[in-house]
Amino acid sequence: MLCRAEDAVLVLIDVQERLAAAMPEAALGAMTRAAGHLLEAAGQLDVPVIATEQYPAGLGATLPALRGRLPAGHRLLDKTCFSCRGAAGFDAALAGLQRRQVVLAGMETHICVLQTALQLQAGGYGVFVAEDAVCARSADRTRNGLQRMRQAGVVICHSESVLFEWLGDARHEKFKALSSLLK
Repeated sequence: MLCRAEDAVLVLIDVQERLAAAMPEAALGAMTRAAGHLLEAAGQLDVPVIATEQYPAGLGATLPALRGRLPAGHRLLDKTCFSCRGAAGFDAALAGLQRRQVVLAGMETHICVLQTALQLQAGGYGVFVAEDAVCARSADRTRNGLQRMRQAGVVICHSESVLFEWLGDARHEKFKALSSLLK
């Protein structure tokens, strides 16, 4: 199954200030870069974006480095549940987009990303998790979350795979602009 821009939604999960402070610096940096590339590509390719913030009063807002890259028209939803599907308005926003593929990026791999992925998959969505665009407080937690999702049939991929699948062809009008992000 390939990820198609015209059928995809990007969901950015809980990449917030206080939560980010608990992440290993290298993992946070890699996740932020990859998620930023996905946000940039989504904006240029008209892929809708839904972002969530877990208890923002306690964990703060989305990191400025990513908040500034959220494309026009994105939805931002607060939540206290771990799965995005429990957030007020999430299912309605997703259904309203009439797309059947969801690409996930964010924190934490073994909690909010995992629960969201499994519930979306159970709801009939094709779920892609960009492994370089997720992180957790330790590498073993990230590995465990990715392993569980893979075992459940969620597509674990790389952000570059998503980006090039969205483009589909080097002749795409946005190819040069988006491929330059990766250099």
